Amino acid sequence: MSSHSLPISSLLALFFLVVLTRVPTILSVDDPRYSTCRETLTCGSVSNISYPFWGLNRLSYCGQPGFELRCENDVAEIMMNENTLRVLDIDPERQILKVAREDYWNGYCPTKFINTSINYDHFNYGSNLRNLNLFYGCNLPTTPTFTVFTNCSINNTLTDMSYATRNMLVDTRYSTCRGIVVVPVYEAAAKDLEVNPMTIQAALRGGFELQWKADNDECRRCRDSDGVCGYNQISNSFTCFCSDKPSETTCLPPTEGLVVAITILICFLVLWFKGKSLLNQGKKKEDARIEAFIKKFGSLAPRRYSYAEIKKMTNKFNHKLGQGGFGSVYKGKLTDCRLVAVKVLSESKENGEDFMNEVASISRTSHVNIVSLLGFCFEKSKRALIYEFMPHGSLDGFIYDRGLHHRSFRLEWRTLYDIALGIARGLEYLHQGCNTRILHFDIKPHNILLDENFCPKISDFGLSKLCERKESIISMACARGTIGYIAPEVFCRNFGGVSYKSDVYSYGMMVLEMVGGRKNIDVGASQTSEVYFPSWIYKHLDQSMNLNLNGVIAEEEEEITRKLIIVSLWCIQSDPFDRPSMTKVIEMLQANVQSLIIPPRPFVSSPVRSPKTLEHQK
Repeated sequence: MSSHSLPISSLLALFFLVVLTRVPTILSVDDPRYSTCRETLTCGSVSNISYPFWGLNRLSYCGQPGFELRCENDVAEIMMNENTLRVLDIDPERQILKVAREDYWNGYCPTKFINTSINYDHFNYGSNLRNLNLFYGCNLPTTPTFTVFTNCSINNTLTDMSYATRNMLVDTRYSTCRGIVVVPVYEAAAKDLEVNPMTIQAALRGGFELQWKADNDECRRCRDSDGVCGYNQISNSFTCFCSDKPSETTCLPPTEGLVVAITILICFLVLWFKGKSLLNQGKKKEDARIEAFIKKFGSLAPRRYSYAEIKKMTNKFNHKLGQGGFGSVYKGKLTDCRLVAVKVLSESKENGEDFMNEVASISRTSHVNIVSLLGFCFEKSKRALIYEFMPHGSLDGFIYDRGLHHRSFRLEWRTLYDIALGIARGLEYLHQGCNTRILHFDIKPHNILLDENFCPKISDFGLSKLCERKESIISMACARGTIGYIAPEVFCRNFGGVSYKSDVYSYGMMVLEMVGGRKNIDVGASQTSEVYFPSWIYKHLDQSMNLNLNGVIAEEEEEITRKLIIVSLWCIQSDPFDRPSMTKVIEMLQANVQSLIIPPRPFVSSPVRSPKTLEHQK
C-alpha cells in the first residue's frame, strides 16, 4: 500500500512512534552492539583495525561479510578462497588492504600449487601490479623472458623452479610443467626481478594491494554523528549503531529527531491530501493502458492466469530459481504437468513498460531459439510471466571462472559453437523474420537459457523495442542494456545511430566471453573484457599465435575457436556500419575459417594500422 493512501489515524500513530523512539529516557541503556563495535582490533604491527573488518573481540555484525580477520602468532591474516593472505597494512582513507601470500612468506617452494584468487564481491586488485609467474618442474632452459632460478624440494621431491614477469601462460611449452602459480607483485619489484633474480623473496614479501568496495562515505557520516559503523545481517546492508539503538544512516540528536518526525508528519499530510487523487488516477490510467494493450492482441495473446493460479502452480512460490532487478523467478508446474519458469515482476515498478515489452515482443515470435511465453498474469500490481522451463539454466553458469585458474564446468567447443550459431539464428529471426523488427538491447550470457539438449533460447525482452523493418535508425530517450555489452552508439550518438547493429555488438561481446571463459585476463587489469580482452585476443590473431584460451585443445577444434573470435571481433566494431548483419554472421560461422578476413583492431585499443574491409550485407 502506498504511503499516500494511509488513513489519518495511521499517520498519527506513525508520528507518535517516531517521536517516542527519538526521545531518550533516563531508563535507557547503551546498545551492547554500540559498545562492542566501538572496540578496534590490534594484531602485531597492524593496529586500530575497524569497519569493515571484524574478528577476535569484534563480532560479525561489526563488519561486512568477507572481511573477517584472524590473528595467528601476532600476524593478521584474511582468507580469500583457497589463499591465506598476510595483512601488511590497512589504509582506511584510501580503502587499501596490503597483503602478501602467507605460503610464500618464508620461501618460494610451497607444498601445494595454488593460484592467487580474491573475493571480487568485496575487493579489486590495486594499481601498479604485475603477475609473477612461478613455474615448477618444467625442465626448460633460461630465455630472455624465462629465468631458471633454483631447485625446490617439494613433498620430498626435488624439482626445478623458474619464473617469468611477463605473461608466458599462452606458450604451450609450459603445459609440461608440474605446476604453475601466479602471484601479483608490485611493478617495481617485477622490474628488479628482470635484472636481479635474488630479489624474488623481497618481491613476494612486498605483497600487493587490494581495494575494498565497502562504502567508506556512509561510515564516515555515521562516525561524524557519534555512531559506530556496523552491518545488519538481516537486511544485508550497512547500519549505524547509536548509543541507544541502530540507525540506517546517522545518529540524530533528540531535538533534531523531533524536528524530523514533525517534518515527516507534515509531508505525509500534504501528500495525502494533495496526492491521493492524482495517485489513484495515475494507477487507473496505467491499468487501463495495460488492459487495452492486452485486448489489442485478442486471440493471439498468450493465456491469462489469475494470481491465485500463479500461487498454485508455484506451490506458493516455494522453489526460487533466481532473482534480479525485475523481480524473482520461480519453478512451477502447469495442470498438464509441464514444468515452467514463472517471472514475478516487482510491485515497486512505477509503470508497466517492461511487462508490455515482454508480452509484445515474445507474443510475435515463434522460433526454436526464442524462449516461449506460455502465459501471463495481470491483476493491478500483481504481474507475472510464464515461460517454458529450461533445465540447464542460463549460459553464464557454464562460461565464467569461479576463481583464478579454477574454472566451472566447461562446455565442449562444438557445443559452444552450436550455442553461438543458435543465438545468431534467434537474433536474425528477431531482426528479419518477424513482421515487426524486434531489437532486444540486452543480449548477454545471463539472458541466454539452455534446454536439456543445450539448445540456446534468447530470453528477457524487458528492454526490447519494436520498430518497422524499413526503419534503419531508431530514436531512444535513454541508454538501455547491461554495461560491458552496450554498443557505443547507444550511450554516445557520435558513434552513429542506434539500430539492429546494436544487438550485433552485444552478441560479439558475448561470444568473446564464451570463447575466453572470463571477463578479465590479468588479475591486475582494471579494464573489463570489452576493453582489455578484445585487444589481447586481436593481437594474438594478428600475429598468428596459438590462442590456447582454455587449455590444450584438439587441432580440429582450433578452427572453431578462431572462427568464433574473428566473427565476434567483426561484431564489436565501433562503427555500426562496419558490423555485419546477423544474416552475414551466420554465413561467416558456417564458412571455412580460411575464407574469413581478420577485422580492424577495435577502436578502444588504439588502432595501429589501416582497417581491412569485409564485403558483407549491411
